[in-house]
Amino acid sequence: MTSTASSMDTRQGQAPHEQRPSWQQRLRRFGYTAGPRSDVRDRLVPPYVQPSPRMWQFLGVPGPLAERIARWSAWGGPLLVTLLAGVLRFWNLGSPKAVIFDETYYAKDAWALVHRGFEVSWDKNANDAVLRLGDQVQIPTDAAYVVHPPVGKYVIGLGELMFGFNPFGWRFMTALLGTLAVLMLCRIGRRIFRSTFLGCLAGALMAVDGLAFVMARTSLLDGVLMFFVLAAFGCLVLDRDRTRAKLAAALPADADGRFRPDAHIAETLRLGPRPYRWLAGLMLGLAIGTKWNGLYFLAAFGLMTVLWDVGARRVAGAAHPYRAVVKRDLGLAFLATVPVAVVTYIASWTGWILSPTDGTGGYYRNWASADGRSSDWSWLFPDWWLSLWHYENQVYDFHVGLSSPHTYQSNPWSWIVDGRPVSYFYESPLPGRDGCPVDAGEKCAREVLAIGTPLLWWVAAFAILYVLWRWLFRRDWRAGAIACGVAAGYLPWFLYQERTIFFFYAIVFLPFLCLAVAMLLGAIIGPPRTGDTRRVAGATGAGVLVLLIAWNFIYFWPIYTGTAIPIDDWRARMWLDTWV
Repeated sequence: MTSTASSMDTRQGQAPHEQRPSWQQRLRRFGYTAGPRSDVRDRLVPPYVQPSPRMWQFLGVPGPLAERIARWSAWGGPLLVTLLAGVLRFWNLGSPKAVIFDETYYAKDAWALVHRGFEVSWDKNANDAVLRLGDQVQIPTDAAYVVHPPVGKYVIGLGELMFGFNPFGWRFMTALLGTLAVLMLCRIGRRIFRSTFLGCLAGALMAVDGLAFVMARTSLLDGVLMFFVLAAFGCLVLDRDRTRAKLAAALPADADGRFRPDAHIAETLRLGPRPYRWLAGLMLGLAIGTKWNGLYFLAAFGLMTVLWDVGARRVAGAAHPYRAVVKRDLGLAFLATVPVAVVTYIASWTGWILSPTDGTGGYYRNWASADGRSSDWSWLFPDWWLSLWHYENQVYDFHVGLSSPHTYQSNPWSWIVDGRPVSYFYESPLPGRDGCPVDAGEKCAREVLAIGTPLLWWVAAFAILYVLWRWLFRRDWRAGAIACGVAAGYLPWFLYQERTIFFFYAIVFLPFLCLAVAMLLGAIIGPPRTGDTRRVAGATGAGVLVLLIAWNFIYFWPIYTGTAIPIDDWRARMWLDTWV
């Protein structure tokens, strides 16, 4: 019925057994196998696995209808999962009717950006005025010093323009992007696993993850960053498939009709403009324009896509794939990512750049005209460039020096096991008020806690180990791509362990954790070629695990949504002391 992580090896460019290099021989003791060589076109562009005919026969579905269902499921399955995610995220989105956690910064900054083009300094009691007056609140005029670029705030502001300056308005776009991220993950998973089932499973896991859910219902920047990073990854996966298909189409067939590698074609074929790679550069620029840690994804994904080109040319028959990539692909790969991302980032500051330079514009906008012409080389650059460069330097110093203690700060070592979540909102309503049951006996708890669905994250800890094993010892590119996404979003934070950082930063690599868990569950189910007993046992085990994760999400629903529950019920959900 399903394709699994082990159902179709895509090990690329491997020599026959007797020609394997010594490192491959040594890896065999850890489970490395080269596997049989197939038609080179199938190795370049593996086919999608189709559901087993036995399943349709068991269900009594006629053959033509079964084919139609299988064809429609490529989009129908992801859309159904997305519908579930959207209903969950948009249900009662305006609750709590409050400015929760860092919405106090981003909701107001977004409103100022879409009206003035730069952030302003709000009064300390502005939150009450915003909740009371909404669109009628007066926007201050003094510029504010902010430490994050404007893209994410423009995104939040778009929702405010459509639905007003209220909780629903400033959460609308994060909820929309959080929902669309589930759709993207379903389709990305389907493409890399060549399985609609596993793709939809990855998306469904993200749909019922508590951190993804809470971040989609809160106007913070990290959910927007995650969306653009995932979009860039999806573009590169599409680019990979299209370029490999072009290589495959150019290869000659032998007398038996089998397509064979061709060194000349593999080393000299030009792969064209590759628009999805340019689109990935745009998405990465928007990611960096949301938060600077998008830079790590630019570096990691840039290296990853170049290595994908090396693998493709090697499979196609290139004797010197690295040399071929340097000559044919590397220059365009750089142009499509780095310059595009840089130009996109600078363009995101247009509102600030166009603001007045007489002291009434954006923060530091008048720096160059007032103080920034002291260098002998300053005449080479326009005022806006010098002022922006100075601003960015000040922001960098702030970020690397941020060490003010915070109640909910955490060390990245604890993130993968949900060690220290962040409380965005907490109230203790009396019985009969704000949803607290009349017969509660004592005060209720009403909390929005940014915590991942615990069972999902704990399984993900093992899934990461499985992915690393499969990448290192099975040379599986899919595992390498997943590991790349996790590493780019997670490992850099270990460089700043003395800095004030929070668990919700992990949202940016959560989609890759869901892909890792889907890959692990696929291995538990087993490949289609195994016996029925093995498949039934594997499917049962994987199904039970998925149901437990879904139950875990439902159990924690009240503390994801700010639903008032008796204090004893709240205490029962605080499984670890560090969650309080």
